[in-house]
Amino acid sequence: MIEYFQQNLWQFWTLVGIICLILELTSGDFFIMCFSIGAFVTAIASTFVPSLTVRIIIFAVASLLCLIFVRPMALKYFHRKDEDRLSNVDAMIGRKGVVTDSIPAAGYGRVKIDGDSWKACGESDQPIAKDARVEVVAIDSLIITVRPCE
Repeated sequence: MIEYFQQNLWQFWTLVGIICLILELTSGDFFIMCFSIGAFVTAIASTFVPSLTVRIIIFAVASLLCLIFVRPMALKYFHRKDEDRLSNVDAMIGRKGVVTDSIPAAGYGRVKIDGDSWKACGESDQPIAKDARVEVVAIDSLIITVRPCE
């Protein structure tokens, strides 16, 4: 039984590689992928190397080399425009919506943007009628500031 596991240890390394690839889907920073590549390299080397200690060393070295050389290139290639990508509150600026409750001159109303209803105030002291199309110009906490679209 032990001989069977020693002869087919490449299956274990392949399974480790697949699990690491699945875990990489949750993170997206190409860190776990390096261990997956190390496991696949070790699975291939398992057919030639009988010693478990040498296999573990191969896994460690392959993973480390991948972290040093492959990960920076992958990050550079796949995350090129991360500085330009807006998220959370910053992504709301410039979005367009429809006024669902009219916005009085110095008061608050409601604006629907992508199915979400937001408390809103006007950019100027002009009232904004119901069903008018508006654009988000600023956001303060949960209150957005809007102006009518041209």
